[in-house]
Amino acid sequence: MSAIGVALSCSCLRSGVWLLKPGVQKMSSLHLHTAARCAAKDYYEVLVLGGGSGGITMSARMKRKVGAGNVAVVEPSKTHYYQPLWTLVGAGAKQLANSARPTESVMPEGVEWIKSRVTALDPDKNCVRLENDVKISYKYLIIALGISLHYEKIKGLPEGFHHPKIGSNYSVRTVEKTWKALQDFKEGNAIFTFPNTPVKCAGAPQKIMYLSEAYWRKTGKRPKANIMFNTSLGVIFGVKKYADALLEIIKERNITVNYKHNLVEVRAEKQEAVFENLDKPGVTEVHQYEMLHVTPPMGPPDVLINSPVSDEIGWVDVNKETLQHKKYPNVFGIGDCTNLPTSKTAAAVAAQSGVLDKTISLVMKNQLPTKKYDGYTSCPLVTGYNKVILAEFDYNAQPLETFPIDQSKERITMYHMKADMMPFLYWNALLK
Repeated sequence: MSAIGVALSCSCLRSGVWLLKPGVQKMSSLHLHTAARCAAKDYYEVLVLGGGSGGITMSARMKRKVGAGNVAVVEPSKTHYYQPLWTLVGAGAKQLANSARPTESVMPEGVEWIKSRVTALDPDKNCVRLENDVKISYKYLIIALGISLHYEKIKGLPEGFHHPKIGSNYSVRTVEKTWKALQDFKEGNAIFTFPNTPVKCAGAPQKIMYLSEAYWRKTGKRPKANIMFNTSLGVIFGVKKYADALLEIIKERNITVNYKHNLVEVRAEKQEAVFENLDKPGVTEVHQYEMLHVTPPMGPPDVLINSPVSDEIGWVDVNKETLQHKKYPNVFGIGDCTNLPTSKTAAAVAAQSGVLDKTISLVMKNQLPTKKYDGYTSCPLVTGYNKVILAEFDYNAQPLETFPIDQSKERITMYHMKADMMPFLYWNALLK
């Protein structure tokens, strides 16, 4: 993908030049969907499952191909969230309300919004089933169901969030608790976790750690804080160039990293976190905490587990270059719910959407897809209240950078790109 293409990350755009593409300036940001109800009909030329970043983006693209009345989006949620902002919400730098818009306001005008939940997929019969046993048929299916959070797989959660000192930037219900725990910190261990599963925006678990450290420096509490990053991984980051830069920051800021440590239990009433040593299965360690930030285990949505469209784990089984399903040629996947071997970020969705648009166009003409997705993804690694390392890379974990500078360096300009420019571009460009 060229630098002229779009790629929003956990909030990063791969070159603002994309905004100069013809037609973007003509699009109103105020289009409202006018027919939000249960299925208006039982067949659509293009059916999109999921109204997150991937689903809304692809429904807007498909509307221009086949007409709004021939496209439907199945999405039960009334609110659409720009989740990359939650890193800053948890650190007190942004308000939660700034991350939310009514789903109705982001649904492409004229596209049918089916306010329901998918309960089963039957690609052999080109149909899906919704709640109340409603059946919808399609000619082409785009699966954009995202990823599911599983706090319940950690003993003591989610009920542990009723106690103070614990938060999580991954849920709308717990992100503000992170900021409260950060403010209320007095002295002791501040523990930040990374689970033993794929996660969306894999940099986010340590972004809040760097922001917390900066906040405590600013408020004079840093000498009383023992900051720990307990990660199930064996490395700090999957791309060596950025990992080396992060390790320097970790050393400078006196942060302890414990590799191969997976959170298995939270005893919130005692302020204890229990970690399993993955190098010594069954061996656990108990750490007292004054603040705990939990990144939950994640996995495919339940409807995809043991589904005909999924691999043995439950991820939608697509060709990693074309995003077309490996078995069903009229089925496609995008974003976090797929088994694409790249980081699960909004940047990846943005890059994938351009490729998938070309793929579907050719499939509709009975031609073979030619456009190839290179695995591009991006993560602006927030290392302070005005600093970001902009990581961009491909399937091979090789840097795939947009700017003619060393992006492994902390930069104020990249922070403003994440905090200010990217939310605006998300709402007014990508989703359009």
